[in-house]
Amino acid sequence: MAVDVEDASGYRGQADQLLTPSSSVELAALLAQASGAGTPVTAWGSGTGITGGCCPSQGWLISLDRFRKLDVGRGSAWVGAGVPLKDLQTAAAATGQFYAPDPTEWSASIGGNIATNASGSRSFRYGSTRRHLLALTVALMDGSVRTWRRGEKLDFPYAPLPAPATTKNTAGYYLPPEAEWVDLLCGSEGTLGIVLEAEVALLKQPAQILSGVVFFDDDALALEAVDAWRGVSQLRMLEYMDSPSLGFLRGPYGDEIPPAARACLMVEQELDGLPGEPLDQWLERLEHARALEDSWFGETARDRERFRAFRHALPEQVNARVRQNGFQKLSSDFAVPIGRNGEMLRFYQQTLLEEFSGKFTIYGHIGDAHVHVNVLSESERDYDRGRQWMLSAARQAVALGGTVSAEHGLGKRKAHFLPLMFSQAEIESMKAVKRRLDPQWLLGAGNIFPGGLESFQM
Repeated sequence: MAVDVEDASGYRGQADQLLTPSSSVELAALLAQASGAGTPVTAWGSGTGITGGCCPSQGWLISLDRFRKLDVGRGSAWVGAGVPLKDLQTAAAATGQFYAPDPTEWSASIGGNIATNASGSRSFRYGSTRRHLLALTVALMDGSVRTWRRGEKLDFPYAPLPAPATTKNTAGYYLPPEAEWVDLLCGSEGTLGIVLEAEVALLKQPAQILSGVVFFDDDALALEAVDAWRGVSQLRMLEYMDSPSLGFLRGPYGDEIPPAARACLMVEQELDGLPGEPLDQWLERLEHARALEDSWFGETARDRERFRAFRHALPEQVNARVRQNGFQKLSSDFAVPIGRNGEMLRFYQQTLLEEFSGKFTIYGHIGDAHVHVNVLSESERDYDRGRQWMLSAARQAVALGGTVSAEHGLGKRKAHFLPLMFSQAEIESMKAVKRRLDPQWLLGAGNIFPGGLESFQM
């Protein structure tokens, strides 16, 4: 019986059958059966992706919801692919530890985070998922199940590929010289194998964390503060919202947002071992940056949760508008080298004001020169122009030495961006790896490579 599915962006797909195995043996047997029959297979986590990667056009959809192992130890945890991120964070917190990657959507599954090499707000200090993986247990299309640990290098010949000079990247396969299995599989979007469980690194929870939401009456002042604050010791978050983003939040937050605010930065700093009075130091920074006096600061877990909720409310408001407008969400995931941040942001602001005044937001991980743009289409013409704008913005990011995907992956919706960043020869090197592990091109069909199943023959 056919099964209709939809991801968080509104991308829709259909599978011939939904399967919910509960063990590695059962899942491996299903893959062997699919391989023998030539049946495409797509892995499903929690459906929170926004590139269509979990939405097949045919074949089997394999849910990993029953892979719920969660064993927390000192310094690491073994986690099943179906475990929601929030469950891992809660279990780690109970032991005085935390898992560093912090994607906005805490209902996302660990398997999905690994598939896209997700990162989030704390990536400014801690980087993406790949950095925190110690081992992966993976089911392959031949019906085998393998566990690879950190340090185990690829045991087949391949052509190393260049990487952009960005702090984050999840476009295509990660193939540096001396590549490791764990690093290759992380970010491969379910096209090389299906992750069943992972050993992830946990860090000691800092005793003190200072967090804040800093408002500015001028966007230019906020951008100057970004450059000035990048070097702040033990800063782990540096996030941005533009004026339209704050406009979305004035509804649910009313008078809490200063009327004069036209931009804001969200910061978190770990205080353990720092000399002096950190709050006084921040007051000096705010005065020097000419930030608004009624910015928010706090040192408690309750404060951090309040500020996290504030940040998370923005995509919720944006998604509500998208549903109201009735058009699929158009969102960017481009990043550029730190030194080109200002150029990319100016490109965004100038072109969006010309094309989509009142119909866009810019927010996100500005500390990594990685902000997200949402184009909020109100008509078919807006949507078509928005797709063209995304293509032009992708070209601009690549021209500045950046990436077409920093943390969401390409999936199916953005696979056409891959040739903007890599030559045909480089893409063929990725395909050679794909064919080695999935010779029939059955896993995650349509993800990463434009052309879908027929790419197998190219």
